[in-house]
Amino acid sequence: MTTIVARDTIRAPQRAGDRIFSTATVVAGSLILAVLAAVAAFLLVQSLPAFVATPADFKGDAANFWAYVWPLAFGTLWSALLALLIAIPLAIGIALFISHYAPRKLAQGLGYIIDLLAAVPSVVFGLWGIGVLAPLLQPFYTSLVEWFGWIPLFAGPVSGTGRTILTVSIVLAVMVLPIITAICREIFLQTPVLYEEASLALGATRWEMIAMAVLPFGRSGIISASMLGLGRALGETMAVAMVLSPSPQVIFALLTSQNPTTIAANIALNFPEAHGTGVNILLATGLVLFVITLAVNMVARVIINRRKAFSGAN
Repeated sequence: MTTIVARDTIRAPQRAGDRIFSTATVVAGSLILAVLAAVAAFLLVQSLPAFVATPADFKGDAANFWAYVWPLAFGTLWSALLALLIAIPLAIGIALFISHYAPRKLAQGLGYIIDLLAAVPSVVFGLWGIGVLAPLLQPFYTSLVEWFGWIPLFAGPVSGTGRTILTVSIVLAVMVLPIITAICREIFLQTPVLYEEASLALGATRWEMIAMAVLPFGRSGIISASMLGLGRALGETMAVAMVLSPSPQVIFALLTSQNPTTIAANIALNFPEAHGTGVNILLATGLVLFVITLAVNMVARVIINRRKAFSGAN
């Protein structure tokens, strides 16, 4: 009789291909960590002069680095948050339509179109925002200020060009929409059929079945998809730099001509003419953006791991 100890000692012989594949995966994983550590070390070393820079080294009225980077960090988080508020409901609705409502042929075609949005360069989105979206929305912004100007978010004076933080947020929402939609669609399709059939057998309508079975099953997947979309919006450069009329201030108003800019856009606009300590200051703002995006992705990973036994998001 084979004992438990004997069973533990029985192992399949390792082939050369298995050893090569195992070694390659370890090297690839280690390489990713090494590159990440190298980027972090480079940014940290190059950022040190910025932390002790004098007020004369900064553009504007900033007295130190933190006073300089705070409006940029605010603009980065503010525009990305607004983009998520617009994109998440649309992405969930599109994903549910593709997975549970649309005919199969229509769902496949619509899925391909949504996925193709991810392949559009950010410069094209920026040109679309300047040439089409901003002029189209400007009359609507004027009406918003007339109707809801008593609300601080919609306070005037309204921008005459339509190039506002709200326009940028809409462009960013369109850019992150494919990421959130694709992940939510796959999560919804992984909902156990027995859950759905049990809900329908108890007399639930299709929407009630989705509310009771599909959405609870995909909750962590929706959150993690939103976090990945947030990471994409935080790092966007060209579309923001092309559409936004930047101002180094903390401004909550959505429709004015003065708007807070983002870290990535500020680096793209100022790096070509920067020199000396100015380069270190921009690299230091890049370090702040690196920390923010890293924290966002870590939070997304934690959320996935907390509910991976109950969700298809793992």
